[in-house]
Amino acid sequence: IAGGFVCLFVTMQFLVFPMTEKRQRLKRMLSSNNKIMENMTALKSEYDQVHQAAKLLEERFQKRPEGFTLFSFLDRLAEEAGIPKEKVIYIKPSKSDLKNSPYKLSQAEMKLQNLNTQQMKNYLYKLEVEKSENSVFIRKISINQSGNEKGFIDLVLQAETLEKS
Repeated sequence: IAGGFVCLFVTMQFLVFPMTEKRQRLKRMLSSNNKIMENMTALKSEYDQVHQAAKLLEERFQKRPEGFTLFSFLDRLAEEAGIPKEKVIYIKPSKSDLKNSPYKLSQAEMKLQNLNTQQMKNYLYKLEVEKSENSVFIRKISINQSGNEKGFIDLVLQAETLEKS
């Protein structure tokens, strides 16, 4: 009987327990690997989206006219919208380098004063139509009544885009 208990003990200690431990360890590793795989799939999807957006931006940069600047873009749209030069109070351009990038961030703040609603509508329409194909992003638009005059509007907008260095 004692020999049977010793054989049973040895069998349990050296065969059964290590096998169950190994099985549990494999289940934990499989679960962990599944989580890693899910994360990798999500990251791959995010990478694909970013890559697609980068390709789209690069295509738009290629279509831009040579010598494109945000300042000239905003000024040209104002002229095309029929806004006289004296109503363009200022356009303040600025550029900043982006770390580890062949592009510069170009920003501009523009103030238009004493616009009638038709001029404002024409300008905003042209801006909306052309901003996407030129990769211009509007950060802020402020529309206020112009002084005490009824029917006239002041417009301040901040725009930005990327330009090649």
